[in-house]
Amino acid sequence: MKKIIGIFFLLIGLVSYSQQKGEKKEFTSLFETSNGTETPQYKDVIAFYKQLSTSHKEISIFEIGETDIGKPLHLVVFNSDGNSSIQSLKESTKTRILINNGIHPGESDGIDASMLLLRDITQNGSLKKKYQNVLIGIIPVYNIGGALQRNSHTRANQNGPKEYGFRGNTRNYDLNRDFIKQDTKNAATFAKIFHLLDPDIFIDNHVSNGADYQYAITHLFTQHNKLGGTLGVYLEKEMRPYIEQSLAQKSIDITPYVNVWGSTPEKGWTQFYDTPRYSTGYTSLFNTLGLMVETHMLKPYKIRVEQTYELLFSTLDFAVKEQINIKKIRTNALKQWLNTTSYPIAFSPDKNTPSTLSFKGYKAIYKESKITSGKRLFYDRTKPYTFPVSYYNNFLATKKVTIPKAYLLKQGWYRVVERLENNHIKFSRLKKDTLIKVTVQYIADYKTKKQAYEGHYLHHDTKVKKVTKNIQFKKGDIIIPTKQKGIRYIIETLEAAATDSFFNWNFFDTILQRKEGFSAYVFEDIAAEILAENPAIKKQLDDKINTDKKFASNPYEQLNFIYKQSAHYEKVHLRLPVFKLY
Repeated sequence: MKKIIGIFFLLIGLVSYSQQKGEKKEFTSLFETSNGTETPQYKDVIAFYKQLSTSHKEISIFEIGETDIGKPLHLVVFNSDGNSSIQSLKESTKTRILINNGIHPGESDGIDASMLLLRDITQNGSLKKKYQNVLIGIIPVYNIGGALQRNSHTRANQNGPKEYGFRGNTRNYDLNRDFIKQDTKNAATFAKIFHLLDPDIFIDNHVSNGADYQYAITHLFTQHNKLGGTLGVYLEKEMRPYIEQSLAQKSIDITPYVNVWGSTPEKGWTQFYDTPRYSTGYTSLFNTLGLMVETHMLKPYKIRVEQTYELLFSTLDFAVKEQINIKKIRTNALKQWLNTTSYPIAFSPDKNTPSTLSFKGYKAIYKESKITSGKRLFYDRTKPYTFPVSYYNNFLATKKVTIPKAYLLKQGWYRVVERLENNHIKFSRLKKDTLIKVTVQYIADYKTKKQAYEGHYLHHDTKVKKVTKNIQFKKGDIIIPTKQKGIRYIIETLEAAATDSFFNWNFFDTILQRKEGFSAYVFEDIAAEILAENPAIKKQLDDKINTDKKFASNPYEQLNFIYKQSAHYEKVHLRLPVFKLY
């Protein structure tokens, strides 16, 4: 009899667990039926969510915009109030979370974890009640073009699933380098979704490459000093510890993303610096708390998905616990930027203030390669150990700019205007030709990458020379005030020296080339007249000839020196079409 009663209570416990996890056969995923070894095709992911929305009024699914492959992006929304409309999403006062999956479709962990997440919440009354004040938005598969290039080989270092998508999209862009430049339709549509939801928290799910270690999951929070102010402190001191501790209570170890390349973890590492080309770097420009999940490529797929699933729940729990604080701190963050006079556009790690991590790694050695003529790095998994490492997660601003009242943009630069509009940047146009005293910017120096990078030859180490002048602006030229919600986006894109500025991404490259010139045999006589009429230029020329041997041996450059100081030299050469109004 006791045995029967024991079995009875055991069965009740199993039923209770099943109900808690929301395991119902009609919404069992391929991940589950394959025992954690497979991930569904794109069409099956969308079909899953459509069926879920049909059965549960809390789930809504939207088709938004377009991607490079010609298909729309889907946004799946959980709202305990019932079916959502676009308007209701805009008006909702709930804490908002946006989860992005499949930006690299070979890294499919988040795709499966998110399917389980929404299914389990909708099929469990206590979870629906728990998250009644949270709006959960999920992009099921962001890189649809890559997801349709399904294969079993391109992730050479990854332990499952059996089949997956390809990292590049249909135009071979890495979409996690496209958020600020928006070369792809995917990125433009993401901006629509992002500004529609205006998420308080953003999560992007990935799988890491790099070193081997004991952890199956790591986190990559947006760099907190770059996020800035009280919001950055809140991310580092409240959100990150909460999620780490929440996972620890579930017996899941997590560590910051192991940012080592060509080295081993015991030497320590610097926090990944997510500039605005990356998803969390972009979302931070609008004061969203952001993190990337990076599961470890060598761990079994089943474990990686399960731990991603648990991290998503831990983040939801944080959102519930901190819903009032999150809203307040985000609002204050915008006020802080609107009321400050300077803005940092470059950072570097502070080598004097590392954090110390107790890191769980494997003994790493170098031994003779059986394949090549050199040595190979080998992590010995039979020798796990824990050791303290320095984690350089504090950054210092190395370059700041004074924030102007407005930027002025000459008309005609429609690719820039399109991106301003995509990101809800407010601007107006001059109603008549107007002479305005502004700060004019010239490119004084820059370097350019020698290899193509995401469709560009990226500039860097850019330096700007500034002068104050009266400039004649035309009717239709654009005025962009900085006192608006998108202040950070405006500065990061229009300040040429900022890492991911429009200039550095080649939007203004036509200013780097002169359109007019001179024939030396003709200009000789003109140059003689210029020197006769301008003794100061003559002295500068003579001084340069006397002090610069290379210049002294180059007659053309001597003529060019005179030409560039004459009225014949075109005024727009090296002049940015972006002006500052203070």
